[in-house]
Amino acid sequence: MSVEAVRAFLSAHAPDLQVVELDASTATVEMAAKGHGVAPAQIAKTLSLRIKDRNLLIVTSGDARLNNRKIKDVLGGKPRMLSADEVVALTGHPVGGVCPFGLPTPLPVYCDSSLRAFDEVVPAAGSTNSAVRIAPERMATLVNAKWIDVCDRPGMASEPS
Repeated sequence: MSVEAVRAFLSAHAPDLQVVELDASTATVEMAAKGHGVAPAQIAKTLSLRIKDRNLLIVTSGDARLNNRKIKDVLGGKPRMLSADEVVALTGHPVGGVCPFGLPTPLPVYCDSSLRAFDEVVPAAGSTNSAVRIAPERMATLVNAKWIDVCDRPGMASEPS
């Protein structure tokens, strides 16, 4: 099970962090924010994408939107969201529980700079009702993520996609 893979990863790499499991689903940004008592922007959503022939994960602020122009400039191609079946096959996590922890095979992970606005973010932890509270910089370090700027947040000037 996916949440067990996340627990095993955290036990090995960050034993001070705990998976928080709620009774209610936290599968959407709004549900997760309500369940964990944080602003939607503080939810660290993990997007599973394919760019050309590469699969990758981008972790971004819950209120951020991908900017296709920025992605093309930074990652070299137009992103395509993976299907739910592809997401499970690739990450071992269901849609709504995808996170960069406990992956069955290594994937490139990118953290969008939108996460740096917060001292603590709340990414999912392998199921639709689990999460972890973590500093964005620590999350990026734990999963060997590269920081990039490929999203727009509300109130930001955005370029046309």
